[in-house]
Amino acid sequence: MQEDFRLIVDLVVVFAAAAGGGLLAALLRQPVLLGYLLGGAIVGPAGLGLVKELVQVETLAQFGAAFLLFALGVEFSFSELKKVQGISLGGGGLQILSTILVTTLVAIGVGWVESPTQGVFLGAILSLSSTAVVLKCLMEKGETETAHGRVMLGILVVQDLALGLMLAVLPALNRPSEEIGVAVGIALLKTALIAGGAIVAGIWLIPPLLRLLAKTESRELFLLGVVALCLGIALLTEYLGLSIEMGAFIAGLMISEVEYADQTLTYVEPIRDIFASLFFAAIGMLIDPVFIWNNLELILGLVTLVFIGKFLIVTPLVRAFRYPLKTSLIVGLGLAQIGEFSFVLASKGQVLGLVSRRVYLLILGTTAVTLVITPFVLRLVPQLVIWADAVPWLKAWLDGGEEPMEVPENLPTQGHLVICGYGGVGRNILQLLQSHDQPVVVIDQSEQVIQQLREEGIPYVYGNAASLHVLEAAGVSQAKGLAIALPDPMSIRLTIKRSLELAPDLDIVVRATQDKDIELLYQLGAKEVVQPEFEASLELSSHLLTGLGIPLPIIQREVQQIRSSHYLDLRPERSPSQVSHDLEVAARDMNSKWVTLPDGSPLAGMTLEETNLRRLTGVTLMAIRRKHGEEIDYPEPQTIIEEGDRLLVVGEPNELVALAELARGEAAIPAENASCQWLLVPDDSPVAGKTLADVHIRKQFGVLVQAIRREGKFINFPHGESDLQAGDRLLLCGKFHALTEASRWIAPGRVENAILPVSVASQVTAQFPEATIVAAVKDVTAVEAGSEESPLSA
Repeated sequence: MQEDFRLIVDLVVVFAAAAGGGLLAALLRQPVLLGYLLGGAIVGPAGLGLVKELVQVETLAQFGAAFLLFALGVEFSFSELKKVQGISLGGGGLQILSTILVTTLVAIGVGWVESPTQGVFLGAILSLSSTAVVLKCLMEKGETETAHGRVMLGILVVQDLALGLMLAVLPALNRPSEEIGVAVGIALLKTALIAGGAIVAGIWLIPPLLRLLAKTESRELFLLGVVALCLGIALLTEYLGLSIEMGAFIAGLMISEVEYADQTLTYVEPIRDIFASLFFAAIGMLIDPVFIWNNLELILGLVTLVFIGKFLIVTPLVRAFRYPLKTSLIVGLGLAQIGEFSFVLASKGQVLGLVSRRVYLLILGTTAVTLVITPFVLRLVPQLVIWADAVPWLKAWLDGGEEPMEVPENLPTQGHLVICGYGGVGRNILQLLQSHDQPVVVIDQSEQVIQQLREEGIPYVYGNAASLHVLEAAGVSQAKGLAIALPDPMSIRLTIKRSLELAPDLDIVVRATQDKDIELLYQLGAKEVVQPEFEASLELSSHLLTGLGIPLPIIQREVQQIRSSHYLDLRPERSPSQVSHDLEVAARDMNSKWVTLPDGSPLAGMTLEETNLRRLTGVTLMAIRRKHGEEIDYPEPQTIIEEGDRLLVVGEPNELVALAELARGEAAIPAENASCQWLLVPDDSPVAGKTLADVHIRKQFGVLVQAIRREGKFINFPHGESDLQAGDRLLLCGKFHALTEASRWIAPGRVENAILPVSVASQVTAQFPEATIVAAVKDVTAVEAGSEESPLSA
């Protein structure tokens, strides 16, 4: 067969194998690059041996590495870096240096390498993590804007930048040991000169060139010019003794800050993807499956060492930058793999003789396995956190790291409004509230945002809004209301749950990031849920209908009806199975449990409104599954609980215990015509520092203390020896006049909330939306405590 035609056949074989492997990986929900590696291994010399012109294929594959680095440079985001610049630059740099140092010492100690230079090279390979895999996992879970998501992406950006420097220094590491220092210095000097020239070109030459190409309005000419620029700079750096990949990365950086960066990336991505698949398939052709199988135990051992080693390096570094312990642990697990760009370094290192073929194959096998494991690890993290929260000493250890990173002095302490998240929505809310002279506290965890708040003199708390300690620092327990404009669904849910632990009657308004979360957020306790897309639809429709002459009151009434129905008229139809699945997934991430109602339970026959479960036990009821199989997701207050029901509830372990006691009839449900009210115990309260038996609240007023909230902890159905402390929130239940008298005695001069029976609550809410309404609950068990020693004697 002719040589040129043989090359074409080989390329077709490689692309077909890469496509087949990528499809298999996608079906198995794995990174597609693993499929490319597998396809290359199958058709390569160590597999079926279908590829004959291996050298020519590898030469073309270099274009794949060049375009990968070029696209990486174009995508490089200085704005992402600024969001977490401290942990990105400081933590990312320290992580790379620490990994290189530890790897060098270990590699020399166990004899994996013959010189410190080779150890440094091996450490550089291990220091990189996978941007593609981590970003995909974060996007699937909607966690790119979480604290751990921002930190991971910030460190990955620094690793990407460091990759360019590694490629620049790499050729110098092939020199004799006595010449390495000089060679590295020369390489760094060349890099600095090229970077200086790139900055000059990026300011004065590249923008006019791209504008000229864009004016032609020819996609082909624009693409051709960009490719020529990329490869031209890559060849220049190769000529100067650096690598082609380094030049391609610099070319990408030159374009990254130009207005045509997005257009460039859009045009180049198809070429990048094609040649990248060729590059990874070429790497796969170098893999020897027999070698991998014969050394499987060693590779699995190396995978374990890499995961544990990088986890132990990354986690303390993130913690050292004052991030919560949970965030540090998630980041450590998320960045514990070896990245896809390590293949680029490894292949260059083998060509330069920095690693033997055996070590090279071990690197390939170890990297591939870590990439496979990472998605499973990140999916398992929420379950591990829930499990840890169920273990008291682990929960205390983890929660200890959720302290706010900064709390300025002179924050509003009472009657203020709290805004969680200072993005575009949060900023607009603040502006409107300040225009009415309302005191506000903003909670955010972005370094860049906090610096802006400092400069503008806006009261803030620097930390994770989903943390109980951060919410306490913001004074949520004394706030008038809370607005949640956070970017990720999980943080929104936790913020609602924990805010209500501090202030059960708090007025919470939430922006829903997804329409499927609307009912869930209402069920968790939000008073109002706003979905931006639906609100935009309503405003646009209102304008058009007004223009058609329809009276404004009619339009406003219809819009309000749609809002009151939680946008049901606008939301796409979803099957019960879809709703149930989404609910299960959301609840699973929030410490949920299916609880079977015991036979003879006093709750059977009561409506959810009458049971008042959230007030009495702290749990949130998400779904009911009947004995005959019917499932009621997000049940309405009028839903009746029946014998044999299974309840899907969300709550802390002690709250679940309280529910079990209530369901078994071991605790009292307030009597008929009684109300319940949460009351804050002030510092000067006559009950502060005393036990329930000492103050005789039940004897004096006929009022029961059903529960105590203390620093987010739920003390259900306290006994007579339970002590009362300033700052506690007491759930008082009794008849209207008795409850009023008891409240005035416990918190003199501070009782402002209305205490009304359920029959008039809706009328008052309509007239006075600011009022905190406490609904009466129906008597079912009418359990009465007869002595001071009774659990309900207080």
